[in-house]
Amino acid sequence: MADQKNKAKQYQSFEDKRETKRPILLNCVKAFLVGGFICLIGQVITTFYIYYFDFTEQTAGNPTTATLIFITMILTGFGLYNRLGQFAGAGSAVPVTGFGNAVISAAMEHRTEGFILGVGTNMFKLAGPVIVYGVFAAFVIALIKTIFLQLGGL
Repeated sequence: MADQKNKAKQYQSFEDKRETKRPILLNCVKAFLVGGFICLIGQVITTFYIYYFDFTEQTAGNPTTATLIFITMILTGFGLYNRLGQFAGAGSAVPVTGFGNAVISAAMEHRTEGFILGVGTNMFKLAGPVIVYGVFAAFVIALIKTIFLQLGGL
């Protein structure tokens, strides 16, 4: 038993010496800058919709989101968004563009199986749970808000 623990410690030491050290600070800076740039593009699109199509700040949100997802899907189709993801990490995955990339990547991967059984069934394997938990979280938060509003109104 003691011999196994000693071997485990030796192996852990061996592994620690050879493990590639990750540049955590650099990765955080890249994620921050790329994620911020994606948000900047979203703000430019929102301003475009407000200025040229007479949307309000509140009503420009939905077309902005749809436009960002569409742009992401085009970039994913050409293989550019994956390169951005490799460079930026979570900076490209956290905004809504990460959702669009997840959906279209799964669809592209399974397109050889046909539109129904390939694309249709596999498109939401990753995005489906995000949608389900997002809707559930929205329901819970709305329920809590409604309860607090009813208690405050008594």
